[in-house]
Amino acid sequence: MSAGIYISGSQVPFINLKIYVSELKKRVLLALVAAPLFIAVVWLGGWPFKIMMTVVALIIQWEMACMFRQGQTMPNRPFMYMIGVWVMLLPYIPYNYLIGLALFLLLILTEIIRGSDRSYSSLVHTIFCGLYAPVGILTLILLRNDFFEAQFSGFILASMVILMVWGNDVFAFLIGKNFGKNLLAPQISPKKTWEGFFGGVLGAAIGLLLVLLLAPNFEIGLVLMLPTVMLVSVFGPVGDLAASKLKRMYDTKDSSNILPGHGGFFDRFDALLLAAPAVYLYIEILRITGTI
Repeated sequence: MSAGIYISGSQVPFINLKIYVSELKKRVLLALVAAPLFIAVVWLGGWPFKIMMTVVALIIQWEMACMFRQGQTMPNRPFMYMIGVWVMLLPYIPYNYLIGLALFLLLILTEIIRGSDRSYSSLVHTIFCGLYAPVGILTLILLRNDFFEAQFSGFILASMVILMVWGNDVFAFLIGKNFGKNLLAPQISPKKTWEGFFGGVLGAAIGLLLVLLLAPNFEIGLVLMLPTVMLVSVFGPVGDLAASKLKRMYDTKDSSNILPGHGGFFDRFDALLLAAPAVYLYIEILRITGTI
């Protein structure tokens, strides 16, 4: 009989122990390499961070397109990538709206001329894949590079968002796993609970407080930053649920296997893709109103 971890009171193996240990090793080894590298590039900011995150956005687009292909609806990949690059360059190129309008018109023209029965479905999927990840990634880049003249302050703000998302995810998992009883969205993700949701709020708050303790001179104080805890705690799980719903629709466990033991980039960044825009919108409102 193969080694296994058993459910209490059952003779049915829950998961093969060797497979579990192998996957855990992969996750840990990748995290030990990738986490310091990611933090170092966030610290550098500027174009190194822009380039790294643009590559991440394009990979997520590819992963989403691969999932949609399983449903026999292919986005128009050239236009999908062009829309993604256009989004990522929006703050930095002249005549950006004219370029976007031209892309939109050319996309519609191309899909209609193709005359396929699935042309309208392809049109919708192309626009969705073109916008979803790049918008989320762009806002993280703007949080890192464009709010403060001091580079260290941008690093703190971006790190704060990332750490809040990570804290939300970890605490939601731990508390939901051990105390969860009331399901949050059973039709989309049967393992998520309300107890896990409130645990995630606690985790996001701890992430915020930890960063502010390490950077007490940060330009935005605790009181003004507290709403970001709820923004991350709402839109982070929504991003996670959106990814779960897509994967469930197309009967796939992970968006890809590009990250050993972790799945794909979409699996790793799903919560951040909506949490970052929510925090960016809030901080931008504070700046526009002269609060900061």
